[in-house]
Amino acid sequence: MGLDAPIVNAPMGGTAGGVLAAAVSRAGGLGMIGMGSSATAAKLAAEFPHVSALERPFGIGLVHWVTAAEPELLEVALAAKPALLAVSFGDDWSWVGQAHDAGVPVAAQVADVTGARRALDAGVDVIVARGAEGGGHGEPRIGTLPLLAEVLDAVTVPVLAAGGIGSGRGLAAVLAAGASGAWLGTAFTTCTEATTSDAARRQLLRASGDDTETTRVFDIALEYPWPATLPERVLRNEFVDRFDGRDELIDADARAELAAAAAAEDYRVAPVNAGQGVGMVAESRSAAEVVERLCADAELLLRRWC
Repeated sequence: MGLDAPIVNAPMGGTAGGVLAAAVSRAGGLGMIGMGSSATAAKLAAEFPHVSALERPFGIGLVHWVTAAEPELLEVALAAKPALLAVSFGDDWSWVGQAHDAGVPVAAQVADVTGARRALDAGVDVIVARGAEGGGHGEPRIGTLPLLAEVLDAVTVPVLAAGGIGSGRGLAAVLAAGASGAWLGTAFTTCTEATTSDAARRQLLRASGDDTETTRVFDIALEYPWPATLPERVLRNEFVDRFDGRDELIDADARAELAAAAAAEDYRVAPVNAGQGVGMVAESRSAAEVVERLCADAELLLRRWC
């Protein structure tokens, strides 16, 4: 793809829009536009002006069950001719053939080696080995490094490592293990180009790695049809403390409270997605600065080891 940096920003819905994708691509990585639980074809199309004159590769990331409910999402994504299309969290692989027919390479996230083999059999071009440390939705099954090692031994296509990678040390570790690059989410959430609100940025910048938790309470309260096997890793807050493991207590009042908190950007109640690498996110910087720092620090370590 002609990348200068082995870095892909995770297509985080509500955070990774066209502005962030363009900034990451200009910095030499692969910028991904992310469409999450509330995605529509119109919302995706609204991000394209930011990458239309980019003259650098960019990608698009979709959620499978959202795409299945609105097939136009896939059509709009393919018409944009991204350098990479990722459709994650589903068992139907028919979209792979559609993408290949349109000349678009594809990626999918996997949580174990069985999932990696299924993706390979389906014709996926790039596999994202997402470890349990990752922020947002995913199967919290295996840690990033053990998963990466097992997947690399099992498949022949490029593998990106995801989950808990927030520094040059983490980038160096996965590259040394054999990954083709890193798929980074939390490291980009506080970038100046991210659509993260100022209040959420403050929460992320003050958090440590042990401040995250996997839970389904927000999906249940918001009535998003995420499967029970795909909880999301978020910053622990009052809403999580009250309802995690007690989701039968989530009633109309709790839903109204959550909706009001989200509107008011009150993150004592509203969710903030974050992986266990959040403690390494110490300041709000541009995407170019993040990419440059990660690569420079990783290169120093890799040269020392070699």
